[in-house]
Amino acid sequence: MPLRLNAQSVVHVPIHGTIDMGLPNYIQRAVTIAEANSAEFIIFDIDTFGGRVDAATQIKDAILGTDISTIAFINRRAISAGALISLSCDTIFMTPGATIGAATAVDAEGEKASEKVISYMREEMAASAEANGRSREIAEAMVDEEIEIDFILSVGNDTLNSGDIEGFNKGKLITLSTDLALKLGIADERVESFLLLLDKLSINEKDVIEVKESWSELLVRFLTNPTFAPILMSLGMIGLFFEIKSPGFGVPGGIGLLCLALFFGSHLLVGLADATEMLILVGGLLMVLLEILVIPGFGVAGIVGFLMIMYSLFTMLIGEHPLPEDFNIAMRSMSYSFILMIGLGALIFRALTRSEYYKKLIPVSGQSSAEGYSISKGYENLVGEMGTTTTILRPTGRVKIYGENYQAMSSGEFIESGESVIVSGTDENQLIVKKNNN
Repeated sequence: MPLRLNAQSVVHVPIHGTIDMGLPNYIQRAVTIAEANSAEFIIFDIDTFGGRVDAATQIKDAILGTDISTIAFINRRAISAGALISLSCDTIFMTPGATIGAATAVDAEGEKASEKVISYMREEMAASAEANGRSREIAEAMVDEEIEIDFILSVGNDTLNSGDIEGFNKGKLITLSTDLALKLGIADERVESFLLLLDKLSINEKDVIEVKESWSELLVRFLTNPTFAPILMSLGMIGLFFEIKSPGFGVPGGIGLLCLALFFGSHLLVGLADATEMLILVGGLLMVLLEILVIPGFGVAGIVGFLMIMYSLFTMLIGEHPLPEDFNIAMRSMSYSFILMIGLGALIFRALTRSEYYKKLIPVSGQSSAEGYSISKGYENLVGEMGTTTTILRPTGRVKIYGENYQAMSSGEFIESGESVIVSGTDENQLIVKKNNN
């Protein structure tokens, strides 16, 4: 149940920094609190260069879906996704020297995206502006530089021609300063600060409730941040790799699964992952576990599992409705992940092999015959003897000769349990056997 506020209260919601997929849940919670307490206004304090458009559209839907009066207080800038959020609000206030606009989509090379993507963004911006009585054409021209606007506007004693605004010419995107946004009806009023905005609205400062992000929302945003997410991916894959290379299942595999669980769980919470990705990820993990626990070495099951995991992680990074810049971010994150995985893996392996624990676990010092150590166990006398496999040899297993069990390895062939074999040689402390075809 949302916290009960005073009647005629105002909810203040800061939107600063990058617009990411962790933000919509926070905005929706703020709107729910305002609605539950009959707040008079929701003020969105905006200062952003933009971010994910899918996140911005979810925020836009939450803003347009409430009956409470919404205010965009553009404190410095509302660029790209920030412009979409601002245009969704009933009223826009801008500080002196602030800017709004430049909302086009670009591909991985920084070039203009496809017409399909541009058309989607253009209509999102236009519909948001139109819903609040603002110019549809200007909103479209913030997205598409091919749009040219021709007009003459009288503002007080000034006459404003389309040629006076660079973005109104073909080949230029519209980005408006505070003065131009006011003259063109995109912004409603200029205000120096948040406190002066409260005075203008006749709101007492003590009636302002700032809805801050909870620790869980901050944690999820941190875990889904494109800078940190590759680290989780890297640690997860390193843990699984070390587990594949070691017998049984232990600490490396546990750490790897924990990191992948944090990565997947956080992306699931913000809507970047769905049931399909979950099934692919779980399937990949099961394939890798099968390789670790059942199948010796690292073969088809491990490779397929690894590829399934990487595919599911990539699709989680791009989201359900990705734009070109989302692919760019995902590819960059995956690249960082591989680089980190190789670098961290090398450092961890180097540090581990030099540790006292590793030396106790796997002795690396020489063991001379003078100290009583011998590689051979006298198995040379068994060469030419026949026996029976007691386990499957693929290629290692066990055989029984004269009632005694021995560690054995086939000459490369797969030998079923219960097969008759003949000893063809020895390899340190195990027998080399082959099928007895006689």
